[in-house]
Amino acid sequence: MIEDRYLSRLRQLTSGSRRHILGLVGAPGSGKSTLSQAIFDAFPGKVVIVPMDGFHLANVELVRLGRASRKGAEDTFDSAGYVALLRRLREQHDDETVYAPIFRREIEEPIANAISVPPDTPLVITEGNYLLFEHGHWKGVRPLLDEIWYVNVDSALRQQRLISRHVSFGRDEGAAKRWVEQTDEVNARLIDATRDRADVQFHWSS
Repeated sequence: MIEDRYLSRLRQLTSGSRRHILGLVGAPGSGKSTLSQAIFDAFPGKVVIVPMDGFHLANVELVRLGRASRKGAEDTFDSAGYVALLRRLREQHDDETVYAPIFRREIEEPIANAISVPPDTPLVITEGNYLLFEHGHWKGVRPLLDEIWYVNVDSALRQQRLISRHVSFGRDEGAAKRWVEQTDEVNARLIDATRDRADVQFHWSS
């Protein structure tokens, strides 16, 4: 459930004639996608979700670069491409539909041009791990967003969600736990260090 204090801010972001872009950031398993969907459902016809995960490098490229075992780390994304898309969404013309990629977990690959963003969409939500990083191409993200919310969740719950997610997509429980410990939690610590740069600290109501 989204509390009234957050809904009030969202009403401002979905009103008026100007496009707003809201970033949702948090560690893996924090509930960014769940919050995105909750906002989408609360403001029907006014929101399009454009996840950062659509900019995962393809598996064949991760293998070529020797990064397949670290999939999800900051250097396993096309960060420059992501910034370029955000800029297009910020500067979108009235007669233009912008298309964005999506990441399909069932095949562990991005799919190009799967999300359409009409020009009259008042609020675009983009959610991902590295929106508040201040180096490389990632530093170009923050200036293109109107607000960034940090999604907070209990660490033990977040890790259990991740294990369950990995199991649901084919890993056995032991492999899922190892991936969480060796990959997801490494990224989580880096992401958590950016928490204070967010405009809003989001907490789910009970």
